[in-house]
Amino acid sequence: MVNESPDARPRRRLRPTRRGKIVLVVGALLVVSAAVLIPLSLTGSDEPPKRQETPQSTLMIPEGRRVSQVYEAVDEALGLKPGSTLKAASTVDLKLPAQAEGNPEGYLFPATYPIDDATEPAGLLRYMADTARKQFAADHVTAGSQRNNVSVYDTVTIASIVQAEADTPADMGKVARVVYNRLLKDMPLQMDSTINYALKRSTLDTTTADTQLDSPYNSYRIKGLPPTPIGNPGEEALRAAVRPTPGPWLYFVTVGPGDTRFTDSYDEQQRNVEEFNRSRGSATTG
Repeated sequence: MVNESPDARPRRRLRPTRRGKIVLVVGALLVVSAAVLIPLSLTGSDEPPKRQETPQSTLMIPEGRRVSQVYEAVDEALGLKPGSTLKAASTVDLKLPAQAEGNPEGYLFPATYPIDDATEPAGLLRYMADTARKQFAADHVTAGSQRNNVSVYDTVTIASIVQAEADTPADMGKVARVVYNRLLKDMPLQMDSTINYALKRSTLDTTTADTQLDSPYNSYRIKGLPPTPIGNPGEEALRAAVRPTPGPWLYFVTVGPGDTRFTDSYDEQQRNVEEFNRSRGSATTG
């Protein structure tokens, strides 16, 4: 979250994200372990997966990974040609909500999944989506969505923004509150994470030119939520989106690690952003 009205000069802007402060290196994190989310063999078959005592290995999908990154991780984990999982995704029914319009972003739940020699991309993606649906159908999620006057899909979208923007788990509820407060005031969200998603990048630096991007994910120009989630949020971000921290905040900026400042004053936000820019400049030249 940055300035309300960017000037005409490119300048460094904050995208206070906990996990996306460097370009993400996508890879499968494989470990030999029996302590996994679901001890099942995930094949492309419609037959019930066979239960196994000890899977050969596991694939961990961290919170916040984008669908494209999940596909790449699955390809690598299963030893497939790049693009194999993307191709499989177009052929498998993931039973997504109608609002998703076939886009699984946000619905490949981050967790640790067992894999073995029989695992196929379609079965693995199906299980990720099944896990997401079960998480999102929980009573506290549906009740929270109704309380916040948004759909469950919108709640997942908000959670994905919270996942990308919050510097610490403790900040997640406040970031979620900023999103809701801006929506209620009909203000553009102005989240740099949505621009990063459109540009398929992860960076702290958003220029004025970036904020003019012609994209439905440009939350500087277009009011409301982006058309889809911008990643796959985890449980903490989902809880924050369901039950945001009470407060009047409209702005936030992470001046330094563990120092995220929330305010409802535009002038105070400007001072905080200037301090962020000075600290970034010092770190770059130091």
